Amino acid sequence: MVYVTEEKLRVVYVGKDIELRIISLLVRGQEISQEVVFVDLGSNDSTTELAEDFGCQVLNYGEQLNACDLAKFMAKSSLESGYCNLIILITPDWKLRELPVIVNRSREGWDIYFSFVKNEKAEKINEADLVLAALEINHLFLSSQGLIGLANSTELSTAMNFSSDYKVRVIESSGLVNLPQRESLATASRFAQLFYWMLETKHPLFLFGIPGIVLFILGYKLSGNVVDTFSELNSISIGVTLTTIAMTLIGLFAMMVAIILYIMGKQVEQIQSQYKWNNTDDKTT
Repeated sequence: MVYVTEEKLRVVYVGKDIELRIISLLVRGQEISQEVVFVDLGSNDSTTELAEDFGCQVLNYGEQLNACDLAKFMAKSSLESGYCNLIILITPDWKLRELPVIVNRSREGWDIYFSFVKNEKAEKINEADLVLAALEINHLFLSSQGLIGLANSTELSTAMNFSSDYKVRVIESSGLVNLPQRESLATASRFAQLFYWMLETKHPLFLFGIPGIVLFILGYKLSGNVVDTFSELNSISIGVTLTTIAMTLIGLFAMMVAIILYIMGKQVEQIQSQYKWNNTDDKTT
């Protein structure tokens, strides 16, 4: 049975030196939660400054990184109570596309949900017998009650040491599930942006249509004159003939591209008007 928590959600990113990723992380975190916090592990770049400028609360953590000590640190910090906490360790291997799956797990009603990094060399283990403080964090979900319970645990605590009042699960991090998602702000395709700009500004008719018409007409006219001019076949006549044919084909292709992009632009306008996106944008501004 799946339970859904009624507490407010706080996303807590833990990491350092992620100035190229911090803004996209904070934007996504703000979309799915009521509060976003960044726990800095000692950044040497402008990560903390960017987070503070964004309006995110920054906490500086200098102790050994493990689940128990991190819970104690958060319980003693200035963070407000009454939140469930989704703690995510940001490493170079962690991808933003993992976030939707992690958020779904936070809604299953656990007090403590601990996903730890899988050890490839370790044999099959019983997660319930593992010492929590010795496990490397992948992500960690703590309800307000679970945060207090984990903060009060010892360095040798396992999942079995918690009372029946706590819903505890300790599990190895699994592989990624391929889900359709939005692209990261840091990796958005420049070509896609240019393509959308052309559709919005009606530039396809100017960028492709006019040059296509010119090349097609010139190529068509020159091809007839070239055939009549050269009386014998040689490398020059063949080269000029192929050039005029290429001009004609390129012009024809450019006109086709212009027409296709123009039709796609009309379809975009139709979809926008159908869902009233333009009206929504006007209201927000």
